[in-house]
Amino acid sequence: MASASHRRSLRKRRTLVVSAAVVAAGVGAGAVVMNAHAGTVDLYHQTLAAKDGWASSGTGTTGGTKADSAHTFTVSTRAQLVKALGSATDTTPRIIKVKGTIDANTDDAGKKLTCADYASGTGYALASYLKAYDPATYGRSKLPSGTQENARAAAQKKQAQNIVFKVPANTTIVGEPGTKAGISGGMLQIQNVDNVIVRNLTFAATEDCFPQWDPTDGDDGNWNSNYDSVTLRGATHVWADHNTFTDAPHLDSANPTYYGREYQIHDGALDITKSSDLVTVSRNQFTHHDKTMLIGSSDSEPSGKLRVSIHHNVWKGVVQRAPLARVGQVHIYNNLYDVTTLDGYAVQYSINSRAKAQVVAANNYWTVPSGVKVAKLLSGDGTGAIAGSGNLVNGTATDLVAAYNAASSKDLKTTVNWTPTLTAGLETSAKNLPASLATTTGAGVLS
Repeated sequence: MASASHRRSLRKRRTLVVSAAVVAAGVGAGAVVMNAHAGTVDLYHQTLAAKDGWASSGTGTTGGTKADSAHTFTVSTRAQLVKALGSATDTTPRIIKVKGTIDANTDDAGKKLTCADYASGTGYALASYLKAYDPATYGRSKLPSGTQENARAAAQKKQAQNIVFKVPANTTIVGEPGTKAGISGGMLQIQNVDNVIVRNLTFAATEDCFPQWDPTDGDDGNWNSNYDSVTLRGATHVWADHNTFTDAPHLDSANPTYYGREYQIHDGALDITKSSDLVTVSRNQFTHHDKTMLIGSSDSEPSGKLRVSIHHNVWKGVVQRAPLARVGQVHIYNNLYDVTTLDGYAVQYSINSRAKAQVVAANNYWTVPSGVKVAKLLSGDGTGAIAGSGNLVNGTATDLVAAYNAASSKDLKTTVNWTPTLTAGLETSAKNLPASLATTTGAGVLS
């Protein structure tokens, strides 16, 4: 009978053989990690590959891969997800496997909650709110204040307590393959924590029951909502991979109009703000959404953070912010942008560089229908930069910055102060992206 030390040696050699096979096969984005004994894919312990974007910098992004059995959970309800997440300040590594779709708008017993449930007891009523702040009588010079605004804020707070899920450090949240895993109506809040992985989930129907009217927002005022599907605030080392983001089933075309402005119940899909840093966003699908990805909360964000890599994503039927970048160093490569109007979602622009953002956008592919001008694909405030080459529009190499600058009074700068080096998986040609990304992005692909 073999000695214990001999058996350990054999196990070690088997592990090394499997690891060598993985390396030989190539460790691009989301490299597959094999279980040495079972020979099966271990989706839940995958970590971000070396040099795969900004989130691989420094200590890298490993999420909850070191979780013990007591901190490995399978959840299928809102209450189970809340329990698995635990305290936002607990740094114990954890793995959360999401099975099926979790409806955030439910109570602890699983009963469905509606906007009326959140408004109950607060005194809020939309009709009363509209009467109180009608610009014809209230004016347009100041934000709403008083009884109905206080009631609206209270109702919004009740909804937030139910649908906002606070993610602690050293956490991996992954959808179980084959279960249509996702979160409906909720928001993952990754705030002031390090080392988080979010993969293989569909985020749908994140809706604010109580948007606020702001008569000072723009020339005509706007209704502003409060929840992103995934929000990063002061977070570091975050990998968001193979997720799907959508407004469905309630699309913006179904929103009513009040005070002559759309009553917008959707905010961001995946926002990266409040000096978040070292983030990789890969192989996701963004669809049926307006304000899709915000990098940087305001033009006055401090410099030195907001370093984000965005690669191999599909953006289809999104209006703007794909992304809107402020201040940071952002690498956007090998993405597919289909700017064909989809179910009323018509493009305003794809990439916006402002507040001295240093963006490198290279080897991306735009599908542009007739009638949409190439100059419309970019935007800026005159201080941001976009460098890069190899971008294709309908298969033809196109200098997007030159096209934008020729039509704009606020030119984008064409040089940046950094050179991307964390580029594992970079494809030097964008020509095959429409075909390859159609079957390799979004939730439900991983197995």
